[in-house]
Amino acid sequence: DDEAFQTFKAIRWAENGGEPVCPKCGSFAVYTYAARRIFKCKGCASQFSVTSGTIFANRKLAIRDYLAAIAIFVNGAKGISALQLSRDLNVQYKTAFVLAHKLREAMAAEQQGATVGGADVIVEVDGSFYGGTIRQENKVVERIDRRLKRHQSGLRRAVVVMRERGGRALPFVFKSEGDALDTIVSRVKPGSTVHVDEASVWDVLHARFDMRRINHSVAFSDDGACTNQAESFFSRIRRSELGVHHHFSPLYLHQYAGEMAWREDHRRTSNGDQFKAVAKAAAAHPVSRQWAGYWQR
Repeated sequence: DDEAFQTFKAIRWAENGGEPVCPKCGSFAVYTYAARRIFKCKGCASQFSVTSGTIFANRKLAIRDYLAAIAIFVNGAKGISALQLSRDLNVQYKTAFVLAHKLREAMAAEQQGATVGGADVIVEVDGSFYGGTIRQENKVVERIDRRLKRHQSGLRRAVVVMRERGGRALPFVFKSEGDALDTIVSRVKPGSTVHVDEASVWDVLHARFDMRRINHSVAFSDDGACTNQAESFFSRIRRSELGVHHHFSPLYLHQYAGEMAWREDHRRTSNGDQFKAVAKAAAAHPVSRQWAGYWQR
């Protein structure tokens, strides 16, 4: 426990040499209690702990369990399910579910406001659909064509990714690929060379960018035009859906997409550095407005 406390303390306040800083007023003059692992600010007289003001605020678990959860979480190449995490940490499924989503929120925070591309930079744009399927009937004569719109549940969502070739990936969730056009224009820098497939929904991007098109019914790549790195991202998220989670709720699809984009961006980073990056992101992220008190609504 003492080692975990000192480790999280050093990660959170690394810029101050591991010494605590008041999260309310930013004062460096802080008392340290000897009997309890809490601090008191000399400036505003507020008391705080090592997790106050972070995404782990109002925690119930020991700090070592959070550090263990981060280590387990980053070790999964295709992610880790809440059920598996609950077994590894010996906690309830609901606790692991919220904890995993808090980590995803902290990981995806580095993508907020980010842009890709630039002059002479290639950006691959592609979309993939998730969810919304309905179960087939037992008897063949009673089965329907699930591809038809009238037979769909309305929960189908499109994940559209803008991936800089050799760089970062920015995923977004929409009801259709066409809804992503405004976001693409705002997140891809002018002067970028954009590679897309043959779908007609991307035709309007020709007015904004230097475009390259690849017809996937003919080839995966043609004279350098391809969306293979965008497809690599979709391969990872699809493997995660089918092999790890089995299902993505459309309500949280954006968080799973953000997690997989982070894993793609850091795929060449060692596990130790990934652990440090996620721990630092969790310590720097403010209290979650979506997951704090989630089960209490």
